[in-house]
Amino acid sequence: MTPVESPALASPIVDLRGRVALVTGAGRGIGRAIALQLAAAGAAVAVNFHVREDAAQRVVGEIRARGGASIAVRADVSAAAEVEAMVAMVERELGPIDVLINNAGVAVTRGLDEIDEAEFDRTIAVNLKSAFLCTQAVLRSMRARRWGRIVNLSSVAARGGGAIGVHYNASKAAIEGLTRGYAARLATEGVTVNAIAPGPVDTEMAAAGLPPDIASRVPLGRIGRPEEIAEAALLVLGNAFMTGQVVHVNGGLLFA
Repeated sequence: MTPVESPALASPIVDLRGRVALVTGAGRGIGRAIALQLAAAGAAVAVNFHVREDAAQRVVGEIRARGGASIAVRADVSAAAEVEAMVAMVERELGPIDVLINNAGVAVTRGLDEIDEAEFDRTIAVNLKSAFLCTQAVLRSMRARRWGRIVNLSSVAARGGGAIGVHYNASKAAIEGLTRGYAARLATEGVTVNAIAPGPVDTEMAAAGLPPDIASRVPLGRIGRPEEIAEAALLVLGNAFMTGQVVHVNGGLLFA
């Protein structure tokens, strides 16, 4: 893949013209930023949402306004039947999926005396099971064409105490194990699988769960921007020799 520049949509990182990408949970925050970066690199982008259709349609509108191809597709990505229907719709409307970004997630802060089985199960289902279901749904096509790029969203909480809770720690640590497991088994088939592990990022979800003084704990003195996480995702997508890796983007909060 080579760099691409164009007046309407331009990315200096990677050329994804002719590729189709699916981003889960792409209506806001990091997912939105990644969807826009993928479109800037030339990909046709499917913007997944579960509840907030208005937000997803705004992302689609932004991409189309800049000359890109995009659709919004509703699915609860923790439910197998809905994932299968979503992938079928994307393939029908845009074509076979080349790039999968498993971004959908929940981060509800719960202390040790507050967390219960239902919250734990929901977090694992949305943050971990969804990545498994979506990956399984796109793999047949990727393997048949011997080309695919999968990026999973982990977190600094996978390797640290974190501020959300043990349910969130567990889900993100498991995502990194899932990443390595798929990467090892797909390396000879032209499909790479990597993870991005952000630190605290300025998103609506983070604002609801992070301590107010979190920026002071980051060596760079601020929290990240969604666009900075998206840039890391594009770098991973553009490197055909990288697989099974976790890329940490956290302002120096954690060295791994």
